[in-house]
Amino acid sequence: MTARHEIRPADIMAMEAYGEVRRERRRAMSALKRDRRVAVGPDATFYFESYDTMWHQVHEMLYIERGGEDQVAGELEAYNPLVPKGRELVATLMIEIDDPDRRARVLAGLGGIEEALFIEVDGARIAGVSEADIDRTTADGKASSVQFIHFPFMDPAIAAFRAPGARVVLGIEHPNYSHMAIVPEAVRAALGGDFD
Repeated sequence: MTARHEIRPADIMAMEAYGEVRRERRRAMSALKRDRRVAVGPDATFYFESYDTMWHQVHEMLYIERGGEDQVAGELEAYNPLVPKGRELVATLMIEIDDPDRRARVLAGLGGIEEALFIEVDGARIAGVSEADIDRTTADGKASSVQFIHFPFMDPAIAAFRAPGARVVLGIEHPNYSHMAIVPEAVRAALGGDFD
């Protein structure tokens, strides 16, 4: 089955109906996300997005904020860019540090991290491209704790990525945060479904 690339207004459930299945949907989403998450180093986690994760996010926003039909277009505009379009992987990178003082210190030294992200597949490197909605590094060099990243793939890299057992490395090459992680096979297999 080909992955879906856009959430349309017709895909949105009525909030009353969503409320009835919300608990079940949240449980299913938690299970789905387990194989779409990779920690890189002690403080960074990549959450790979899909039609399903963004459909869930849109519904959660609509359910919680109760903006009705007037809210739908804004949510689709915000979240559809994070649905992979068939030749890319899309991730939300979160710098997750509980201590507020340490978090502030670390983020102050991570300016430009959005330009230092990559995936390697059998030695070929795919550079991450930051979502262009807003600057994720402030003028004084402080990084946002949330980054939205696209990894655009060419056909040979897609084929290599989809090969069972392929060695896939996810990395950050920043002077103040340089870490890599091998993508677990279950995650590689799940993400392979994001490509057409």
